[in-house]
Amino acid sequence: MSSDEHDPVKTICPYCGVGCGIQVQQGEEPGDVQFMPWGDAPVNEGRICIKGGAATEVVDHEDRLTEPLIKDDGEFREATWEEAYDRIVGELERIRAEYDPDAMGFFGSSKTMNEENYLLQKLARRYGTNNVDNCTRMCHASTVWALRTSLGAGAMTNSMRDLREEGDVFWIQGANPGEQHPIANSQYFRQAVLEGATVIQVDPHANKTTRSFQIDDTDRHMHLQLNPGTDIPLLNIVLKTILENHEENPDEGWIDEEFIEERTDGFDHLTETLEDFDKEAAAEECGVPLADIELAAEKYATADNAAIFTGMGMSQHACGVDNVQNEINLALITGNVGRPGTGVNPLRGQNNVQGTCDVGAMPNVLPGYQLVDDDEAREAVEDVWGFDVPDEPGLTNVELSHEFGESVHGLYVMGENPVMSEPDANRVAERIQRLEFMVVQDIFMTETAKYADVVLPATTWAERDGTVTNTDRRVQRMRGVDKVHENTKHDLEILSTVGSRLFGSEDFEFDDPEDVFEELRQVCPIYHGMTYDLLGEEGLHWPCYEPGDEGDPYLYENEFDTESGLGHIEGVSHQPPRETPDDEYPLILTTARLEEHYNTGTMSRRSPTLNRQTPENFVDVHPNDAERYGIEDGEDVVLKSRRGEITVAAQVTDDIKEGSVWTTPHFAAASANKLTNDVLDERAKIPEYKAAAAEIEVGIEPADADAESAADD
Repeated sequence: MSSDEHDPVKTICPYCGVGCGIQVQQGEEPGDVQFMPWGDAPVNEGRICIKGGAATEVVDHEDRLTEPLIKDDGEFREATWEEAYDRIVGELERIRAEYDPDAMGFFGSSKTMNEENYLLQKLARRYGTNNVDNCTRMCHASTVWALRTSLGAGAMTNSMRDLREEGDVFWIQGANPGEQHPIANSQYFRQAVLEGATVIQVDPHANKTTRSFQIDDTDRHMHLQLNPGTDIPLLNIVLKTILENHEENPDEGWIDEEFIEERTDGFDHLTETLEDFDKEAAAEECGVPLADIELAAEKYATADNAAIFTGMGMSQHACGVDNVQNEINLALITGNVGRPGTGVNPLRGQNNVQGTCDVGAMPNVLPGYQLVDDDEAREAVEDVWGFDVPDEPGLTNVELSHEFGESVHGLYVMGENPVMSEPDANRVAERIQRLEFMVVQDIFMTETAKYADVVLPATTWAERDGTVTNTDRRVQRMRGVDKVHENTKHDLEILSTVGSRLFGSEDFEFDDPEDVFEELRQVCPIYHGMTYDLLGEEGLHWPCYEPGDEGDPYLYENEFDTESGLGHIEGVSHQPPRETPDDEYPLILTTARLEEHYNTGTMSRRSPTLNRQTPENFVDVHPNDAERYGIEDGEDVVLKSRRGEITVAAQVTDDIKEGSVWTTPHFAAASANKLTNDVLDERAKIPEYKAAAAEIEVGIEPADADAESAADD
């Protein structure tokens, strides 16, 4: 906090994972909180997108929770903090005594700080369960799994800066940085393109990324507009094309034989998998001309430095791990890992989704991605914490949801809203009412909080200190202004109090976020070399093993962080989406985000600036499908799946493939997640948001919808 309460404080934008620096200034009144630019901020260099510029609009919103609430006889009443704490601690003790520790679940939040998520996962483990998870399960769990298993770390291999300076080809598959990471796109990726880099975009939907580079009329931009759910066959065409060229023209160097020999394993498995692969049939299944895919393969394989960018269009599938593994295969056989301008780079969607995973808010790992069933790693953490940690992975958030009222009887939610963010949302709302007890701490009365027994009013991002970790592994400090509402509390203070009262020990007594970070350093090897002083205003990239380390802007220069030190190649085969079009539901539904909104909208839909841009949901329909259904542009239609229906305006456009429809999860009145499928990738347990069978009904009266209702992010 500034020494002068009216001086601006430097902090980090609370929206996407780029990690843009902004300033916040508080006026004479606590609620007068204003955005100010930070001209020399390390990531965004003073630039900001529409969401960042509007971020302070929600800090003193009229909907803020300002007092603790307890539900009696189905109705909320205001309560004191003492009453709320007594109810929470009493219920958590009762549930553990009547059942067992695994009867509770804990949800962390990618919108809260590293320190807060660290303390939440420690609370769960002290309680005796590994049932702790966060929203990365909904967006990048499969990416984390594949990258950690095959390369060593579940994060971007490179930094945005080295990609801008050294990248020659950007392979962007299932990601839309122009819409979802606009400053990364404009400040880094577009700058590289303006200086000569080539873009190969693989996506069923044309979008702002497609249009942002302004090189459509050159040979440096390709958009491979594939059918949803066909990413594996498309990449297998690319891989087989590269292998075939090497057999016929080994001197052209499309693969890196030395790199494969010295730094990888599994290459033979890939060649065996592709031995009988039919490229022509696969191209037809993808809906992309074979010649275009082969040309894209050549551009990638012949680049000096080629980088892959991946996103939820790849990860949110029942075969999400295999999707990302095939991207890893492409990078490894061409030697495009371990130097600037290369690698496999997942673009993180929330401002601290990377850090929330880093600090262990997941059921299978402790801080620093140390597996809970790794005896040596777990015992090292136990030595610092002073208590035993369960040695079996817990349930993911979707698995917990499936067990509400069965084996799971209580839920502790910090800043998350599973009623809106999980797939098949109507069923989630039904199941959550089977819980015996739920506590929610948040800034607004979210769709989930309405079902809670206790609701705790937290402070916003602008009022708190702590650290967050951006998409390229940069740990940065956030700094807060004074509290806007006197009786709200910081998430860290709430967790510390609950933990201290629940366990009667000093395990949860901390003076401030820096005090928590100092303990985090002791159990998280990749953060061990960091301190608040060393982070300063620039931040540090992890891994940072010892004080004085400057962190690594790119990973794996000399070896991979796997047990063998080798990068793992593994051939994968096509798996269609679990639900494919049929006579009853003849369309395929896919989903994505908009630049002006954020996930399911708690903050962004309460921002007047953002809500004016896109006030309601819509569905993109191809002109041929519109003609077949008799849909006029702008007409209200009912979009249906086997799980539910929503009423939305149709936007007739060839941005989407024929036979496919596209919509968003941002709007509570018509959320895509009422339609999406909750089948899971068997390893990463991520749901298949990106492909579900759908149908459209036309010419009916739209149902009344609460246009002002908003859901959590």
